[in-house]
Amino acid sequence: MLNIWQQCERIWINARLATMDPQIPGPYGILEQGAIGIRKGRIQALTPMAQLDLDALPAQLSDAQGGWLTPGLIDSHTHLVYGGQRSAEFTQRLAGESYAEIARAGGGILATVAATRALSQQQLTDLARPRLAALVAEGVTTVEIKSGYGLSIADELKMLRAARSLGDELPVRIRTTLLAAHAIPPEYRSESDAYVALICDELLPQVVAEGLAEAMDVFCEEIAFSPAQTERLLEAAKMHGLGIKLHAEQLSNSGASLLGASYGAWSVDHLEHLDAAAIAALKQAGTVATLLPGAFYFLHETRLPPIERLREQQVQMALATDLNPGSSPLASLRLMMNMGCVLFGLSPAEALAGVTRHAACALGLGDQIGILAPGYRADMLLWDIDHPDQLAAEVGTFAPHQRIFGGEICHV
Repeated sequence: MLNIWQQCERIWINARLATMDPQIPGPYGILEQGAIGIRKGRIQALTPMAQLDLDALPAQLSDAQGGWLTPGLIDSHTHLVYGGQRSAEFTQRLAGESYAEIARAGGGILATVAATRALSQQQLTDLARPRLAALVAEGVTTVEIKSGYGLSIADELKMLRAARSLGDELPVRIRTTLLAAHAIPPEYRSESDAYVALICDELLPQVVAEGLAEAMDVFCEEIAFSPAQTERLLEAAKMHGLGIKLHAEQLSNSGASLLGASYGAWSVDHLEHLDAAAIAALKQAGTVATLLPGAFYFLHETRLPPIERLREQQVQMALATDLNPGSSPLASLRLMMNMGCVLFGLSPAEALAGVTRHAACALGLGDQIGILAPGYRADMLLWDIDHPDQLAAEVGTFAPHQRIFGGEICHV
């Protein structure tokens, strides 16, 4: 029988590997002077170069020449399919108006809902393509895209179909999340419970039947959905076999994180008002705490997420762009890594873990992507850098030298 290296279809040699594998000591799981072999789109083998017999390897070799190989980056929270733009709100906030005040006056999410409803699926796809391409160009290989700007059965389905279609156009894995519970639509302003029933009884079954989403998300907040409404939605998602994600504790301590943990949520996101009881619950449930420094920065927030307590409790912390038109119109996951360090106090290694293995867990993919290890998808980036710390320290000065998606070298 052929050994595992002879079975490989392509092998990278002379690489410095930041595996992000917690089984390898050190913050990056570094393997100096390593080799990694790929078969059928997955990592088949990984070893130090000193243990390889180069003469016995197949001819399909790629010489990394001392470059750094990392897992592909994962953006686990975006809203990148939408219509319109909200730069006027940027000006309003600079003048002192709050996010909540703008929302109550009819701006915010509902402004984007009106613009999104007016567009076709193809128009939404065309508008979203350059946003996604910007993420892909800097090394993102998996992206979560939420609905939530349709707030009707037809428009939510339209958004999810647009998001799915993007994965057919670019070398990136798309995970879609139903976020119909993003805001109360205007036609249900005084009947929010009826809208929740519409999601649970009519929209959700259609989404599942068409295979349009892997997860459901809910914005649990005073300006959105109550804890009781959120629980009804989570129960429906659980019944239909969807993963659970939550917008939680962004503007107040609503108890959404505790609720999410009780339902085994993949992640709870934002978390500026997260308390100690919720942190303990997240640890016990294995729920990822997703930090969104772009929204924190863009909304001029001052209350930091409780990073040190999350670190002490060893809760996994992901980082994501929250790319959206109103509170984080920032299409750069590398910028989020930098902000996570500068604004939130993460280390560069924590930031890279937050956009690789922890982000994978936030999408229910912790056993498939986000780590360089045998059995994982061969989504990798080759960087011409001196040290992985540079990935968080520098923004806009370099791009991946090589992008490998499913074991294939690809270009964008």
